[in-house]
Amino acid sequence: MAEREYVLAGGCFWCLDAAFRALRGVTEVVSGYAGGTLADPNYEAVCTGETGHAEAVLVRFDDEVIPAEVILDAFFTMHDPRQLNRQGNDVGTQYRSAMFVADQQQREEFTAALERAAEIWDGDPVTTLEDLTEFHPAEEYHQNFFAKNPEQGYCLAVAVPKVNKVRAAFSQYLK
Repeated sequence: MAEREYVLAGGCFWCLDAAFRALRGVTEVVSGYAGGTLADPNYEAVCTGETGHAEAVLVRFDDEVIPAEVILDAFFTMHDPRQLNRQGNDVGTQYRSAMFVADQQQREEFTAALERAAEIWDGDPVTTLEDLTEFHPAEEYHQNFFAKNPEQGYCLAVAVPKVNKVRAAFSQYLK
C-alpha cells in the first residue's frame, strides 16, 4: 500500500468528510482546522473567522487503489472553487477553498489539479495554496458527522447534493 495524505479545505468540513468517505481507497478522513495562528483552535474560535484557520479535512488514501489525481479532482467536484471565502451560505475565511502544501511533490500535484479545475469550472478558481504548518483535528462530534447525523437539516440540504455529485462523477471509485 502506498498511503498518502492531503489536507484540503473547501467549505464546511462535514461535506468534504462525507464525500471523501464514499471513495474506495480512502482509508481515513479527519475533520479539523488548518492555516491559522491559534495554537489550540476549537470550533467556536474558528467560527469567528478571526483565527485564520479553515475548516479542512485530512484525507489519507492508498494511491494504488485511487490515484492522487482522482482525490484532487473529486475535491474540485465537491465544492465550488470560484467562491472567495465561502461555500453557499457558509461565509468567512474559515470556509475558503485551500490546499495545504506539505512538500514540493504536493505543490506540483496541487498546481496541476488547479489547472484542471480551471478548465472545468466557468471562471477561475480562487483556491489558495498554503504551506501546511499544522493540522488540528476537530472535536469528536465533528468526525464522520454526516454518517452520525444523516437526518440533520444541513446534511440533507448541503452535504447530500455534494456527496451525490461526487458519487456520480467518480462511480468507478465508490466503496
